[in-house]
Amino acid sequence: MTVPAPRARRRPSPAGRLLPMLLVLTLLAPLAVLFGQSWRSTDGDRRLVVTERLGVEYLRALAPVTDALVDAQTATVTGRPVSGDALTRAVGTAAAVDARIGDELRSRERWAGLRAKIEALRDRRPADPEAAYAAYGEVTDLLLALHRKVRETSGLVRDPASDSFFLQAGVGEKLPEAIVAAGRLADLTVLAARRPADRQAPTVAELAAVRVAALAPAGALVADLRAAVDSSESTDLGANVLTPLDIYQRSVEALAAYSTPTGATGAVDGPRLAAARSAAQAAAGQLQPVILDELDALLADRLDALDHDRRLAVAAAAAGVVLLVVLALALLAAYRRAADARRATDRPAAPPAADGWQPPAGRPDEVRPFQPAGPAREPQPAQWGPFDAAR
Repeated sequence: MTVPAPRARRRPSPAGRLLPMLLVLTLLAPLAVLFGQSWRSTDGDRRLVVTERLGVEYLRALAPVTDALVDAQTATVTGRPVSGDALTRAVGTAAAVDARIGDELRSRERWAGLRAKIEALRDRRPADPEAAYAAYGEVTDLLLALHRKVRETSGLVRDPASDSFFLQAGVGEKLPEAIVAAGRLADLTVLAARRPADRQAPTVAELAAVRVAALAPAGALVADLRAAVDSSESTDLGANVLTPLDIYQRSVEALAAYSTPTGATGAVDGPRLAAARSAAQAAAGQLQPVILDELDALLADRLDALDHDRRLAVAAAAAGVVLLVVLALALLAAYRRAADARRATDRPAAPPAADGWQPPAGRPDEVRPFQPAGPAREPQPAQWGPFDAAR
């Protein structure tokens, strides 16, 4: 009977041995792409939020400068003594902030020009009220332009959230415009009473334009803040903003009432208008830090959320890498076990022991005598034959 020879095990090719490792390395590519996209997305959003918070800090420093300039303008126009301490402190604080973050917000040039104008007014105040009104108007225009510059370079004007967008528009654009225009309205009313009769007609038109410039941003501010409260998910925003907003809205309504011309001559009650302007500016001074605090809190919460997303992305990527490393080690261990088994199969058989029995060599079809069973016998000596003695 013919015994079939055992089938030889086929050895894997080098490509087959490398294929599992190549698959593991290939899985790293989409993992790296997903992690890179997530990191770049959160990194861009995070840089925007950080820069926006710098803009909020700069706007906070400009608020005292705005109030001090408006007060100095009113004092100069009405002929009262001007105390420069408040303006000096405000300018010093704003200068320190600009020195620290002005390069990043690209506000150095505008702030330098504004500061030079303020120092020129403080050193050489115009004696003529009309000239003082025009000079302070030029300075406050530069101040409002600096507000716009900070909002643009900090990214506040591109804020993606509706609540923070309305807050930044209100505190960085509408509120300073309303404060400056209200001061101009009150001061122009004082100047209008001193102008000759031939200038009364253009003065009335100018007063009407300034009145619109004062009331329009104030009304837009109220609308923006209410829209921010309605669209926000924060439970603290409405409770913190609505009370000072109501006070400011009532002061603006009083300003609108006292700035309306009455009688056939279109005269305006100057003292009451000045009091209403002071009340509106005081209410704005209470509202402004509240808006800035709420805006900064919203941005800080968004920054924390982005940092949390980045930590999750890093943890997920690390877990994926660990799993792939474990898989690679498992495949490598399996390959080593298979290689050891192949080497054991291909190893030549060990030589037989000295006292072991082996079948005699020869052809398989050769007939051989049977071997005696049992232990081998010792050879016996030959016996004497009958004719051995005669030899």
